[in-house]
Amino acid sequence: MLDLQGYGWLLLKGLQMTVLVGLCAMFMAILFGLLGAWGKFSHSRLANWAADTYTTVVRGVPELILLLLVYYGVPKLIQDGAAALGYELRLDLNPFVAGFMTIGFIYGAFCTEVLRGAFLSVPRGQMEAARAIGMSKALAFRRVQLPLAMRMALPGLGNVWMVLIKATALISLIQLDELMRNAKLAATATHQPFTFYFLASLLFLAITLVSMLVLKRAETWAKRGVRV
Repeated sequence: MLDLQGYGWLLLKGLQMTVLVGLCAMFMAILFGLLGAWGKFSHSRLANWAADTYTTVVRGVPELILLLLVYYGVPKLIQDGAAALGYELRLDLNPFVAGFMTIGFIYGAFCTEVLRGAFLSVPRGQMEAARAIGMSKALAFRRVQLPLAMRMALPGLGNVWMVLIKATALISLIQLDELMRNAKLAATATHQPFTFYFLASLLFLAITLVSMLVLKRAETWAKRGVRV
């Protein structure tokens, strides 16, 4: 029988934080993805360049480097810049905000490509029909193109979520009390690293299994009324 020595609550608390970080990061990733997809479709060369640079750079740089760069590098850069101008400034980022924003920014690049493909899959005739009945371009996008694209993007966004939720383990390096950090604290205090890291892996697996069930239900709901 597993001897948790009273540290089981710490894992559950970390699990709650991991799920919260994952949900906030996924929300931000979809927002960044929509913005990035817009940039790729835009007639503006600057927007095209910005979107292409975003997806290329973010997908090419390790997640850990970006996380450490944002949490440790950016505050130091701002403080040094302020000092050069004669100001004394101390800047400390909130680990939760820095964590979910950085993870969301990273996976927004992947969502960009998923959403771009989804928008390309929407038949052009759908928008033409919406405009023909008097809808404005913005209204047709909101009521026709976006819902159709999100339905088609759902499987891809589900895959992004599966990878994103595992990436939240990196946030333990910036001292946020999520699942991996709390597992490490419990393992160090009890000298039972296998027990607590194994339990942490089971909890991540449980998140994945629950997510698969939710995504399956969501895909079934999104396909209602669609002829196969």
